[in-house]
Amino acid sequence: MNTTKKILVYGYGNPGRQDDALGYEVVKLVEQWTKVHKITNIETDSNYQLNVEDAEKIAGKDIVVFVDATQEDIHEFKFTHLEPSEKKVEFTMHAVSPEYVLHLSNDLFKKSPRTCQLAIKGYEWDFKEGLTDNAKLNMIQAFQFLTRQLETYIETEVHRPISML
Repeated sequence: MNTTKKILVYGYGNPGRQDDALGYEVVKLVEQWTKVHKITNIETDSNYQLNVEDAEKIAGKDIVVFVDATQEDIHEFKFTHLEPSEKKVEFTMHAVSPEYVLHLSNDLFKKSPRTCQLAIKGYEWDFKEGLTDNAKLNMIQAFQFLTRQLETYIETEVHRPISML
């Protein structure tokens, strides 16, 4: 019996809008981390925004972590478990909420993976490439937290997260 969990880390945001690229940048770090540690049960994906078509993508997974930048008044990052919701539009610029994607996965495919969101504090949203220094620091802390969370679902031994410096 195969007990390996199928995991998807899905980052979203616009790399051309400074800190809105946090989700996209975390996905790149997770890709490096899985490659270095030869982890095969974690997939990554990224896009400018979530779409209704993403319901099919998450339906085949056991665990999904959505990663996005936030303007919320939080410290470095916030990790929350999500429940399905029929609420379609977030208060951000993204088309649909992660909760709505989860709702569609359950409604259309009868699949409801364990779903979480990693929201990372951003500061600047101008039409310019590159993260601000404070957002980079938040991203590093969020990435380290995320890898510790992911390690609990990995059968292979992972000694430590890859160095960020």
